[in-house]
Amino acid sequence: MKRILALTITLVIVATVLTGCGKTQNKTSTSNQVIRATIASEPKTLDPSRNNAVDGGNYILCAFEGLTTLGKDGTIVAGTAERWETSDDGLVWTFYIRKDAKWSDGKDVTANDFVYSWRRLVDPATAADYAYYAYFIKNGEKINAGEADVSTLGVRAVNDKTLEVTLESPCPFFTEIVAFPALVPLREDIISANKDKWALEPSTYIGNGPYKLTSWDHDSKIVFEKNENYWDKNNVIAPKIEWYLMNDQNAILSAFKNGQVAYAKNIPSDELAAEKAAGNLKIFPLIGTYYIDFVNNKPPFNDVRVRKAFSLAIDRNYLVENVKKGGETPATAFVPYGIADVNPEPDFRTVGGDYISVKPEDYEKNVAEAKRLLAEAGYPDGKGFPKITFGLNSGAGHEPIAEALQQMWKENLGVEVEILAQEWNVFQQSRKDGVYNINRNGWIGDYMDPSTFMDIFTTGNGQNNAMYSNPKYDELISAARRETDPAKRIQMYHDAEKILMDDAAIAPLYFYTDPIVISPNLKGVLHSQLGFVIFKWAYFE
Repeated sequence: MKRILALTITLVIVATVLTGCGKTQNKTSTSNQVIRATIASEPKTLDPSRNNAVDGGNYILCAFEGLTTLGKDGTIVAGTAERWETSDDGLVWTFYIRKDAKWSDGKDVTANDFVYSWRRLVDPATAADYAYYAYFIKNGEKINAGEADVSTLGVRAVNDKTLEVTLESPCPFFTEIVAFPALVPLREDIISANKDKWALEPSTYIGNGPYKLTSWDHDSKIVFEKNENYWDKNNVIAPKIEWYLMNDQNAILSAFKNGQVAYAKNIPSDELAAEKAAGNLKIFPLIGTYYIDFVNNKPPFNDVRVRKAFSLAIDRNYLVENVKKGGETPATAFVPYGIADVNPEPDFRTVGGDYISVKPEDYEKNVAEAKRLLAEAGYPDGKGFPKITFGLNSGAGHEPIAEALQQMWKENLGVEVEILAQEWNVFQQSRKDGVYNINRNGWIGDYMDPSTFMDIFTTGNGQNNAMYSNPKYDELISAARRETDPAKRIQMYHDAEKILMDDAAIAPLYFYTDPIVISPNLKGVLHSQLGFVIFKWAYFE
């Protein structure tokens, strides 16, 4: 347990942007310290309790701060809480909130702000996709299932500046959990008076983080400016962050080249080599998996043979080498490399092994098995197979992946797949509602433990867009949450992953990397392997 605790506190490995050596066409003025960046299009929400996307999390962490946070070196450090202590049995955590922790309107941040936020998160009425993060806390799962009153959640304000949290079982990585955007404090007075509209307007989007929201021009730009009431304001360097909301890859690259933005994600894959040669491209590690959901609870993907056939027919090497080109690794299972096992080395993925062979010499065997399974399911060479839909969000390079898959399934299985694209904020709801037969998806870990990947496929989980349900899987995940023996606990996650992969609930495609283009004179940007980019210490030379 001590080894796991030490590991999880330090494993949020980051890379600080170094000086580029190539020439750049970016004309950003070095005298202008405003950070202009683009990482995604219009977010679905900026409500911390209801957000379920990495881009939304990045914006939320500009305006809010949890009990802990990411430090300048990328490790978990004290945030709104200046210190904490745990009981001998690891079940009771006491957090001491800074006396100078304030909201952007100048009011004190109190322990009750966390009590309100966490109760709101787990309340079934909120319908929060991340409600299961409160399952670590006493009675969290029962409350979310409607079996207990929200007031019984194991969190209480001892006084205005002391928060006591009682867990269901010891959690050595709880300091990572409370740094996550879903667990930040919230203002009950603001939300109760403005309900669903509070997170849409700068006047009511009151946070406790390093920045405050000053404007949101929908589908165009979100602007944050330095919060003068933030307890650590003297160490916040960048005075303003302008997030441009874009999804057209060519337009994103053009915005970078003409100096509109100094930092950009999602440029065309075919341009990565040129930007690398120019000294603008950086490829950072990312603990995540790109995959597709099969909607398990409706035909034809309610048949495991069909799901397996579609997964086996995919040439994952082709996807990473000819479509993505960003240093990605073909996915052989769901949990990526970099997550610790019982010991740091070898890691969880290495110990768990491969469930899908991605050896080039095995691809023909995979296709032959895919054809056999589809025929066994009643669709020899695709005959009689219904036309199915593949949902995705437009832009960000998802269409080329979908088109490659579409062609593979047609050639190898003889089936027709229709690709349907929507705007990002719309697609998130369509995917959640199971509108399509197959959905584009991806998961970046929220903390450095296999549970961050495995928990999402429990029955009814808000992130379970595959609509997957297996009682044995659920039992293993539930037991793992309560298990205190590290070896037994990790083995339960291995066993659960085997069930998930044997059921072919999803088809993992590749393990992520994070390719970005950045102006060589932009320094101090912090990249987390968990997908967060922090600009509070960024500056232009």
